[in-house]
Amino acid sequence: MTKRTNRWRRISVLGALALCVLLTSQTRAAWAQDEPRPGRQASAMPRGLEVYQGRVIAQTMHFSGAEWLVRENRESEERCSLMLTNLGVKPGANVCDMGCGNGFYSLQLARLVGEQGQVYAVDVQPEMLYFLRDRADSAGIENISPILGSMYDPRLPRDSIDLVLMVDVYHEFSHPQHMLAGIRRALKPDGVIVLLEYRAEDPDVPIKPLHKMSKEQVDLEMTSNGFKLVESFDELPWQHMLFYGRDEEWTAPDGYPNEAPGNSRPARR
Repeated sequence: MTKRTNRWRRISVLGALALCVLLTSQTRAAWAQDEPRPGRQASAMPRGLEVYQGRVIAQTMHFSGAEWLVRENRESEERCSLMLTNLGVKPGANVCDMGCGNGFYSLQLARLVGEQGQVYAVDVQPEMLYFLRDRADSAGIENISPILGSMYDPRLPRDSIDLVLMVDVYHEFSHPQHMLAGIRRALKPDGVIVLLEYRAEDPDVPIKPLHKMSKEQVDLEMTSNGFKLVESFDELPWQHMLFYGRDEEWTAPDGYPNEAPGNSRPARR
């Protein structure tokens, strides 16, 4: 562990704004959306959930465990390369790595979309975005836009994303309706969400039950939020891989979080 990483771990929440100077300009722009705009009071954060659709929501993985995301045996355990081969990402696409962590998949997605494409890397922990920036700089990758999301708003540009990848992250959303509403707004009409979740149906998958989801539970929650299953890939050793598109026949119920503050940024070109 480097001295620089240890220094970041000691930074308190109250001092987090000081990190802005070390992040990319895209991250700083996203961060500014947490602050009240002139003439407007700060919006109250919606109350987070502990249970959703009968499922207990897991806690978000802390940035101190980021090294686990780039462990040497991850490929052999999860067949990450097989997942990427079947993801369907095309050169020039706008994709989002939701809950990007330290960028394990963000960097690989950036190579897949090429110089004409863009990766929006969203995380709620600024420390994770710092790790991501450091890894991207070391790899010479420039087509990643880090975004400091909030617990209830991914802060993605509207109608601009071809694919949103969520690898073992959806089950940690404390505001699943708000987040899915924000993602739905961000997708192009033919855009898709790709969810990877550890299989709750398989007791041999060595992951705590709280961090697993069944296909039935995923489908219940996705269809309740305006999505429909369009494809699946069932050959990964531990995870479901489920593709969901927007259900244009779905009608949001009364009180549904159709809008979120600060979610109108144009896509980066």
